[in-house]
Amino acid sequence: MKVVLASKNAHKLVEIRQITDKFGFELILQSELGVDIDVEENGSTFEENSFIKADAVMKATGLPAIADDSGICVDALNGEPGIYSARYGFDDTLDDRGRLHLLLKNTENVPDGQRQAQFVCVITFLTPDGDCVQARGEIHGELTREPYGENGFGYDPIFYYPPMGKTTAEMTAEEKNQVSHRANALNLFYKKLKEANYADK
Repeated sequence: MKVVLASKNAHKLVEIRQITDKFGFELILQSELGVDIDVEENGSTFEENSFIKADAVMKATGLPAIADDSGICVDALNGEPGIYSARYGFDDTLDDRGRLHLLLKNTENVPDGQRQAQFVCVITFLTPDGDCVQARGEIHGELTREPYGENGFGYDPIFYYPPMGKTTAEMTAEEKNQVSHRANALNLFYKKLKEANYADK
């Protein structure tokens, strides 16, 4: 089954493809179909924004679509940046590294032992027939005080995962796909797809 990933993020495509291979889906970026739409993510939750993106791309392509909405939620900041992780600071001049350093700056006075955070990912699959499958995954850890590691993207270099003793940017792709929020969401998503008879049992 050909399925469109509602994203322009090639990193995300690679990460999701490594897990969705077992679904029997031919996963392609929306740009491969000539679709270039900027979806207004005006939801108030990861679930709502994930649905909004999948719905827009599904309607634009006429094909089943997968979207994920993900971000980092810091306990000491009352869950911020949360759904605004990719737009943190609302400054167009900031790239991933700039937003990472902004988060470090905004948490510099948060003491050790109180720097808990979690990555959250919600995956939504929509078909033109109206079927909807949605799953949420999380990984819990804490913020470091400086970046470590060169792998991953986004906030990975400052997200420390105690069970492995390293940041998600220090993990290999294989390690990350065992524990990440996206992997956890996709594993649950796979179970739900099987229940809906979309994946081989």
